[in-house]
Amino acid sequence: MPDSEKRLIQHIRRLAPVGPTVVRGIGDDCAVIRIPRGHEALITTDFSLEGIHFRRPLHPADSVGHRCLARGLSDIAAMGGDPRAAFLSLAAPRTLPQSWINRFLAGLLGLAKEFAVPLAGGDIAECSAGVLADIAVFGSVPRGRAILRQGAKAGDAIYVTGRLGGSAAVLDKLGSRSKRRFCRGDHVHFYPTPRVSIGRYLREHRLATSMIDISDGLSTDLGHICDESQVGAVITAAQIPLAQLGNERRRVDLSFALYGGEDYELLFTSRQGQRVPARILGVPITRVGEVVRPRGMRLILSGGRMRQLWPKGWQHFSPGVGR
Repeated sequence: MPDSEKRLIQHIRRLAPVGPTVVRGIGDDCAVIRIPRGHEALITTDFSLEGIHFRRPLHPADSVGHRCLARGLSDIAAMGGDPRAAFLSLAAPRTLPQSWINRFLAGLLGLAKEFAVPLAGGDIAECSAGVLADIAVFGSVPRGRAILRQGAKAGDAIYVTGRLGGSAAVLDKLGSRSKRRFCRGDHVHFYPTPRVSIGRYLREHRLATSMIDISDGLSTDLGHICDESQVGAVITAAQIPLAQLGNERRRVDLSFALYGGEDYELLFTSRQGQRVPARILGVPITRVGEVVRPRGMRLILSGGRMRQLWPKGWQHFSPGVGR
């Protein structure tokens, strides 16, 4: 059973010291956050729901906490922003062991320390439906410099960071096992790395005309950029950088990259003729296609064959899809 609400809040407060951005954190009705001069605020929220985004028998508690915060940090990265503070609302059943909550907090606060993001507040509640964690991340970006989804233009090149499909492939592999056994390569699913530094680099060097994080699959997230920018896209299957599966060192199936999601890499467009480094801060950057004027997305297959690419990644309330 978890500690009482008051004791749990006191425990979290001891574990989460404030940073220079937080004037006042846990302990008042609201946090007081300092925004750097000349910056605009970025605010994002993301649910992590038991049975939808994680399963307790499959996901270690520290992984659930890590992934919870990673979702919010990845959104800030996709805007080219700097994370300033995080807020956690956690609901848990009465039967949940306090040890699970402690490990959850260790995972979340470990990632928070890595990115120097103080936990500045939130809420605690009892819920019989399972563990429900809502992370809110407050960030900032220099005024007028946020990288939006709506800036892509015909002729822009389309790039992705890192390698795609690994998270979905790991989940598929582990879900088919009778007993859980982790491999070194499974880290990409359980402990993803938000690309905050790369998002900042792209903003500072004015390399990206639009950007989004790949949380719902390449097809769906590219579709969001196309919708917001009112353009189309053509990508080449052979150019998509596929992750390698665990210790087997073989590339994952293309479908995991197109439709799997939870890679938390960045997908961005860049002006025609713009020189984009092959690596940024040690992470590979790969050109996968081009923005075109006609609406819709198309995928070039081997032999030059082309087919329509539909956004079939994760969508809540859509039949036939799920984590």
